[in-house]
Amino acid sequence: MNENKKSIWAEVRLTFLRGAVLMIPLGLTIWFFRGLLNAIDGILSPLLEVWIGRPIPGLGFVSMIVLILLIGLFTRNLVGRFVFSWFERFLSSIPFVRGVYSAIKDLVGAFAPDGKGRTFREVVLIQYPRPGLYTLAFVTNEMQFTGTGTGIIDFVNVYIPNPPNPTSGLLILVPKVEIIPVDLTIEQGLKLVLSGGIVMPEQFKQRTTENR
Repeated sequence: MNENKKSIWAEVRLTFLRGAVLMIPLGLTIWFFRGLLNAIDGILSPLLEVWIGRPIPGLGFVSMIVLILLIGLFTRNLVGRFVFSWFERFLSSIPFVRGVYSAIKDLVGAFAPDGKGRTFREVVLIQYPRPGLYTLAFVTNEMQFTGTGTGIIDFVNVYIPNPPNPTSGLLILVPKVEIIPVDLTIEQGLKLVLSGGIVMPEQFKQRTTENR
């Protein structure tokens, strides 16, 4: 009898944990976006209500979407790019704001749909912090080093983000011959790193020349 009760309790606990695993991420996602939408709505709604004369729920959010589209359209021409470039230089002249803006811009740039805006180029494996241990890293650039005794060395600049804040991390220059390309997208690599290895891709293999 006691064994039956224990098995029933174990099944109930397992069922509860499965439900919690599904509901907690969903609940946190809803909470995050609800707070974001309320914050955006709270900025523009009061101004629009004064102009229209009555409150309209969600009007601030819709207006923000329209504003983002207009800014995107504006920055597609030469005048818009010049104005935005001037505004970025102004932000870069403010010490504290410069660091925050640069970090957020780099993080968002990693997901840019066009190749020009990408901060991260590809996902790779490197041996770090010692030979025999491998770390997932993101290629940011390539450079050549000319030494008096080493000659020319082709380096790959790789960035190792620190969970849970990907804007802080470590830059390492790795010889190009020691880089192992991984067949993962930037988003898959970030999910793998920032989840502490919990969110795994379906396949984890080396990227071949044909897959590049």
